[in-house]
Amino acid sequence: MIRIFGLSDFPVVRGPFDLDQEIIACLKRAPLQLGCGDILVIAHKIISKAEGRVVDLRQVEVSSQAQELAARTGKDPHLVEVILRESRELIRVDQGHLITEQRLGLICANAGVDRSNSGEPDRVVLLPSDPDETARRIRAALAGEFGQEMAVLIADTQGRPFRVGAIGTCIGIAGMAPLCHLGGRDDLFGYTLQTTVEAVADELCATATLIMGQSDEGAPLALIQGYAYQPQPGSSGELLFKPEQDLFRA
Repeated sequence: MIRIFGLSDFPVVRGPFDLDQEIIACLKRAPLQLGCGDILVIAHKIISKAEGRVVDLRQVEVSSQAQELAARTGKDPHLVEVILRESRELIRVDQGHLITEQRLGLICANAGVDRSNSGEPDRVVLLPSDPDETARRIRAALAGEFGQEMAVLIADTQGRPFRVGAIGTCIGIAGMAPLCHLGGRDDLFGYTLQTTVEAVADELCATATLIMGQSDEGAPLALIQGYAYQPQPGSSGELLFKPEQDLFRA
């Protein structure tokens, strides 16, 4: 049986601090028994804040490109400038939206730059610089403290093409395979699956986000127990299409 526990006994993060030790302390306070094979899902906002990935828009110098895009979209030009700095490529500008390829390779709105839960109206939170490396570091700290081999996922909420609404997705991973390849298995009627690949890391992050919330829930951690994953070092890059596989971007 799969069980998910939201962990809300976590301090409000306002600036850089020792994230690993705060996570360990939170897990120690929780009325839970950690076990080998557990999965810890972490909201990226506390990681970004702990790593200083926060920008004061009042300190941002605006380029001419940002001014032009701000006029087209109705967005704050200082915000647009930060989005451009966080982007590899500008994919689409339409209906007041900026869709970009963020520096990690994610295709998302505003390069993941977000005002929510930043703590101040003129501050924005960026995505972590290297969420896979952060996940590996936290996983090692957990193993050292609790003596358990766990997986760590870092979650962000993102929109999806052709679907309304945002869901939790995996942007950082350590300790498990992000994909489950089902090719070669038979379905209920004996048909052998050919190419089915399940994005289990995204599914786990989406499920955990139901518990963690996206507004004022104050539960930036979720512990998942009972899901049998494939132990691997893992890389969030496995969840991204390579350019030659992309059927939607011309």
